[in-house]
Amino acid sequence: MKTAEYSPGLEGIIAGTTTISHVNPDLCSLMYRGYDIRDLVKNSTFEEVAFLLLKGHLPTQSEYDAFCAELKQERDLPAVVVESFKTFPPNSVPMDMLRTGAALLALHDPDRDDNSHAANLRKATRLIAKFPALIAYSYRINRGQEIVKPDNSLGHGENFLYMLQGKKPDAYMAHVFDCSLICYADHGFNASTFSSRVTVSTLSDIYSGLVAAIGALKGPLHGGANEEAMKMLQEVGTPENAEAWVLDALATKKKIMGFGHREYKNGDPRAFILTEMGAEMSEKLGDTRWYKTASIVESVMRREKNIVPNVDFPTSYIYYLMGLPIEIYTPIFALARVAGWTAHMIEQLDNNRLIRPKALYEGPDHLEFIARGQR
Repeated sequence: MKTAEYSPGLEGIIAGTTTISHVNPDLCSLMYRGYDIRDLVKNSTFEEVAFLLLKGHLPTQSEYDAFCAELKQERDLPAVVVESFKTFPPNSVPMDMLRTGAALLALHDPDRDDNSHAANLRKATRLIAKFPALIAYSYRINRGQEIVKPDNSLGHGENFLYMLQGKKPDAYMAHVFDCSLICYADHGFNASTFSSRVTVSTLSDIYSGLVAAIGALKGPLHGGANEEAMKMLQEVGTPENAEAWVLDALATKKKIMGFGHREYKNGDPRAFILTEMGAEMSEKLGDTRWYKTASIVESVMRREKNIVPNVDFPTSYIYYLMGLPIEIYTPIFALARVAGWTAHMIEQLDNNRLIRPKALYEGPDHLEFIARGQR
C-alpha cells in the first residue's frame, strides 16, 4: 500500500541543498549562483560560467585570464589514454567511449586520491579542459580519422569544434555553440547530477561520480533526448508533413522527443533562448527546413497537449545545422555539464552526509521457508 510519503521518481522531494543553480518553474527561470541564464548567455562565455559554477563568483579579468590559461594548458590527454581509444570496437557508441575515457583519466591524475577542496578544484578544472579531447579524439579515432590537436588560440567550445571537425568554425557558429554550452552547464538536482552526488557522498572520488553521471546522462529520458529529437525531426521530414505526423504520433501514443520537463510546465528558459538562435541561424545559413518543421511540431504540441519544448528540442537542429553528427549530441551535453557535475560533487564533499533514502517495501513478509525437495 502506497503512502503520501512516497513520490514516484522522487518528484517534488527535496533531497538536499545547493547554492549552485536554481530552477524556478513559477518564474520560468534558471539561475547559476544567482545569475539569470539569459544574462549569462547574452554577456558571458562558457569559461566564465564554468569558473562561476566552480568558485561561486564571477571572475575578475585577471582571474578569468588565469583560468582560461589553465584550461588551455590541460587540454591534451595522456598518450596512453589516446592509445586506448584504438582498442575500442568500430563504431562504438560515443557516450560509452566518453565514459571509458573519463575512467581511464582517473588513473593518470596526480590528485586522484586527494578529496580536499583544493585538489577537487584542480581535478574539476582538468576535467573541464580535457572533455573536448576525450570526445573528439575517441570519435575520430574510432571512425578511422586522424586526431586534431588542440589549438590554444581558440576558446573552449570553438576548439572542440575544431578538434572534432578538423576546421575552425566561423565566429558566429562558435558563438552559438558557446551559448548552447552555457545553457547545458547545470540544472539543479537532475538525474546525472544527483547520481554524481550520491556516488561521492560515500566518500568515493570525483572520477567515480563522473562515471556515474555519464551513465545517467546516456539515457534517452535525460541527455539522450537531443539525439532522439533530431532523429524524430528527420522522420517528420518537411514542414508540410509536420502537423499530420504529430497528430498520428499522439493518436498512436508515440513518444514526442524534446517536449515536457519534470520542472518546467510553462516553458524552459533555455529552450526560448536557443529557439531564437535556431531561427536566426537558419536564416543566416539559408536553410530553414528544420526550424520550420520544428516550429510546426511545437505549435501542434501546444495546441493539442499544452506541452512545450525543453532545451533538447532546439539544440537538436542547431547542432545539425552546424554539421555535427547526431551521435555526438549527448557527449556535447556532457562537455558542458561536466562543469556543473564537478561543482556539485565539490559542494557535496565540502559538507558531506551519506545519501541513503528509505524505500517503501511492498513485498511479502515472514514467509515460511520450505526445503528445496518439498517445493
